[in-house]
Parts: sequence; structure tokens; C-alpha cells
Amino acid sequence: MTDRTIKFTVPSDDRDNMRLILRNVFDSLNEKGYNPINQIVGYLLTEDPTYITNYNNARSMICKLDRDELLQELVRCYLFEK
Repeated sequence: MTDRTIKFTVPSDDRDNMRLILRNVFDSLNEKGYNPINQIVGYLLTEDPTYITNYNNARSMICKLDRDELLQELVRCYLFEK
């Protein structure tokens, strides 16, 4: 094991795609009567796709995203965007 820190970056065009997919998944969960925040957090913590509905192809869409990149983007937005 090394003491070096690995630099991790997400290309800006991926950010827009992640935002669109996350919004579509959120809307689909909401339309089906789920609590979208709880369901998405459950998915992010476990990577279990059954937290996400199949409605509107939401499960398939979120599974196309790299979970680590999505988490990085969420943290970045939380800390730096108003």
C-alpha cells in the first residue's frame, strides 16, 4: 500500500448526463409514490438496484452511472454550489 493520494476527476460532460439521469430517476420514484431521496441513498449505499423502480426505465438508467463518480459529484455540489 502506498501513502499517495489518487486524484479522481469527473469530466464535465459526464456531470450533465449524471444530473439528467438522477433527475429522471428522482421523478420516476416520486411518480410511483416512493420517497426518492431515501431510495436513491439506499441504492448508493448498497448498490442494490432494487431500491430503484423499473418505471420509466429508471433502474436501467441509474445502473449505467458509475456510483463512485456520482457520489463524488454529489459531494462536490453539496459543498461548492449554492
